[in-house]
Amino acid sequence: ARQLVEYCNHPGGTRLSDMRVANGHKDPHGIKLWCLGNEMDGPWQICTKTATEYGRIAQETAKVMRLVDPSIELVACGSSGKDMPTFPEWEAEVLGHSYNEVDYISLHQYYGNRDGDTDSFLARTLDMDAFISSVVSTCDYVKARKRSKKNIFLSFDEWNVWYHSNEQDRTIDRAPWGKAPARLEDIYNMEDALLVGGMLITLLNHADRVKVACLAQLVNVIAPIMTANGGGACRQTIFFPFRDASSLGRGDAIRPLGTSPRYDSKQYTDVPWLDAAAVWNEEKGTLALFLLNRGREALETGLTLPGFESLKLTGHTVLMHEDLQAVNTLDRPDTVLPQPRQCDPSMMENGRGTVRIEPLSWNVLTFA
Repeated sequence: ARQLVEYCNHPGGTRLSDMRVANGHKDPHGIKLWCLGNEMDGPWQICTKTATEYGRIAQETAKVMRLVDPSIELVACGSSGKDMPTFPEWEAEVLGHSYNEVDYISLHQYYGNRDGDTDSFLARTLDMDAFISSVVSTCDYVKARKRSKKNIFLSFDEWNVWYHSNEQDRTIDRAPWGKAPARLEDIYNMEDALLVGGMLITLLNHADRVKVACLAQLVNVIAPIMTANGGGACRQTIFFPFRDASSLGRGDAIRPLGTSPRYDSKQYTDVPWLDAAAVWNEEKGTLALFLLNRGREALETGLTLPGFESLKLTGHTVLMHEDLQAVNTLDRPDTVLPQPRQCDPSMMENGRGTVRIEPLSWNVLTFA
């Protein structure tokens, strides 16, 4: 790890930094964020570690990496998921050793809907919210134990929907060794896009502690973009909420307060129909409001924007489809697309107004 930081980030004059220069990169790469391993609690890993073993290694590795480049930020390896038997003791033990040397701890979570239970599937953001809160509480427990003034932040560096390709991958695993088989190539439907939108809302609403979040992956492998050998590409359904949050979710996150009808599912109770997150871009003077309606009926939603009374509604896009199993393919790339709604700027008067949120839909409202 120390050698890798030296090769990538040291200006020159050492064996490894001079090797980088000789390989055609005179200037340092300047990589600032480094992960200290990945899913080291997993029994599927070669060299699986206990929390104590990993915590000690992470502590000493962090020290020596920072001797080479004190400016880097380091992510300790958290549990592979909230259902691991050692969660959250893993986080507490790992940070008990490495708290003073690292900046973040990682979280991973994937969701699926093998049972075809849409109501429970769309409610899984409640599970994600509880997962984040549990890790924050664990970090703060270690902070108190160490009498520290430093906060550990969260790096949610693997998250997505992942289950469509499971059976196909098992078939590939049973087949003879092949060349570049189509592994992990989930084809995402409309309800997947709704859950991804809800997960983005959850991340934005925890932006005080979740400072890094990475959709896994980006092209073909459980990805928002699907390509074909030899050419051709399409945007999967999950592309659109990710694009919206990436392009408009820049600024200061604001957690909206509100009420909505609630429902019970087979796995969850008291699930709100409506989820929301907002982001204020002070530089541009714009506000983005992300809304997910999990309900089976439209909602006439009253909006109150205290502190933003001068803003007018400038845009409203809706992602929805009557068939929750609808997908985009290379042959039919535009089956599921966000649609603009007519916006009447006068609907917002003195920061108050009402907007219709369609059933089972992802909505983006912009104000300026």
